[in-house]
Amino acid sequence: MKALVYHGPGKKSLDERPMPQLASATDAIVKVTRTTICGTDLHILKGDVPTCQPGRILGHEGVGIVQQVGAAVSSLKEGDHVLISCISACGKCDYCRRGMYSHCTTGGWILGNRIDGTQAEYVRIPHAETSLYPIPAGADEEALVMLSDILPTGFECGVLNGKVQPGSAVAIVGAGPIGLASLLTAQFYSPAQIIMIDRDERRLEVASRFGATACIDSRVAEPVVEVMKLTGHVGVDCAIEAVGVPDTFELCQALVAPGGVIANIGVHGVKADLHLESLWDRNISITTRLVDTVSTPMLLKTVQSGRIDPARLITHHFQLDDVLNAYDTFGRAADSHALKVIIEMS
Repeated sequence: MKALVYHGPGKKSLDERPMPQLASATDAIVKVTRTTICGTDLHILKGDVPTCQPGRILGHEGVGIVQQVGAAVSSLKEGDHVLISCISACGKCDYCRRGMYSHCTTGGWILGNRIDGTQAEYVRIPHAETSLYPIPAGADEEALVMLSDILPTGFECGVLNGKVQPGSAVAIVGAGPIGLASLLTAQFYSPAQIIMIDRDERRLEVASRFGATACIDSRVAEPVVEVMKLTGHVGVDCAIEAVGVPDTFELCQALVAPGGVIANIGVHGVKADLHLESLWDRNISITTRLVDTVSTPMLLKTVQSGRIDPARLITHHFQLDDVLNAYDTFGRAADSHALKVIIEMS
């Protein structure tokens, strides 16, 4: 089969790889029909994720069709259309019983990291019954690719961890796919303000269409000054960091109001300063999280009802044979105006 393989920092190629085989009675083999590229894949290529070793097939998002199931799998069968969760969960360990699927002792974020992932024609899914979600008949499977990772990530790591509430003021630093997913799902809780901050004018235009109450272009305006004007010089109740670089984490510290929350989503590959000299007396909470995907069933229902439309995040389409060009397009988002790209299997 064809697969996108990581060969070390800055190196990748589309290779021929053996078909995956069942390794456990709880496994399933899924024929991938659509996948996508995540910002975390770019972090892997930068060398920021040492757990991902050269030779790994990348990718942790997608939809597909079940081809084979292990002897212990009873709720899925060959031919079922399924959503592939970016998090594999056994459902039995102490972490899974606490809803922390991301820290499952035999799962977690392993696809495209510790085991081969979804940017291939076929993928092995461990703990299939608790890591795959049947796709309802008539659903837009392309849109549901966004539910593998970015929608639950923006919701759980940003909105839920950030304690977004009715009437609150929210700042989202970073208007990429994750930031926009946070924007879409923050509106479940009717905050009074959702302020988007980015240096890409095109992405801010998208954020405005998606429901942001204010957009700040950090190239032409000082975000702290502008946010203070918008919030009566108090700051925001929730500052969501959706980039993963030191400057944006420090910006969130400057934006948050007394009693507020800084909700980190970004994948940080280098140290970021924590300014306790400014925050020690301000009753601030700082949260970190790897998505658990506990919200995926709820988000599936929300998408089905038309409450949100994740297909709006998709900007480009490619075939697997053109996956290197897809990576180039996604990596040059400022020039290509890419948000999420869909990679289809031929």
